[in-house]
Amino acid sequence: MTYFDFIALFLLIPIGILLLVAVWDRARGREIPAEMRAWPPAAAILLHAVIAVLYTTIWDNYLVATRVWWYDPALVTGVTIAYVPIEEYTFFILQPILAGLWLLFLLRRIRLPDVRPQELLSSGASTSKGMWLRFVTVVIATVIWLGSIILLASGWQPGIYMGLELVWAIPPIALQLAFGADILWRYRRLVALVILPLTLYLSTADAIAINSGIWTINPQKSIDLLLGGILPFEELLFFMLTNTLVTFGITLVLAQASHERIRELMNRLRSAGPVTKNKSLDKTGG
Repeated sequence: MTYFDFIALFLLIPIGILLLVAVWDRARGREIPAEMRAWPPAAAILLHAVIAVLYTTIWDNYLVATRVWWYDPALVTGVTIAYVPIEEYTFFILQPILAGLWLLFLLRRIRLPDVRPQELLSSGASTSKGMWLRFVTVVIATVIWLGSIILLASGWQPGIYMGLELVWAIPPIALQLAFGADILWRYRRLVALVILPLTLYLSTADAIAINSGIWTINPQKSIDLLLGGILPFEELLFFMLTNTLVTFGITLVLAQASHERIRELMNRLRSAGPVTKNKSLDKTGG
């Protein structure tokens, strides 16, 4: 099995199935809830595919250049950009699309909490409960991030891959939590139903690819924990982190509550401007 065979089997086929289901759902009048239509869903998914390529490219090239992982030249086309084969960039694009379509599939089928966007805004942005949730989750993320920096700085070779994953993924996750941890908590059932099954699915596919020799994780730069005797723990962690990034991002982009929050913050900034100006005039006797 080549890398493109892997992509076709585990990404293109399920994406095609989810697209067909989406067309079928639309024909039957099954739509996603209005509170999750603040942005066009297709635009939200494509936005995250672009971000995935831009944010992952340098990091993944570094992994290959430093032999954290490598691929079998006989199982790729040989077309590379820097150190990484073109198949890998294709994966960067398709994983967010798969995650986004799965999220939309679920949105058309599960019941969301009975709450209006303005109620969610007032219970999150303007009360101590929502602010406390955002603060605590960001503190936890920051502690993990600092721990990963210490892990890398220690020079412990088996911790390199895990440390690089966490240093790379935690900052954007922390930003998402700082903005909308309470919104994500409100939709926690949806978020969990996207992240957990997709992580297990892609991890299983990854184990098949590793067993087929398409790519190899350097055993000297990963901890000695093989799930099922094949899958390095870091690969499970990778898919957990990337699916979290995409799911958090698309959920926040689609949620009407997020846009209400942005409008409220913008209104506060605009109203604060004249007050600051007037205060400065008073101090100068203006």
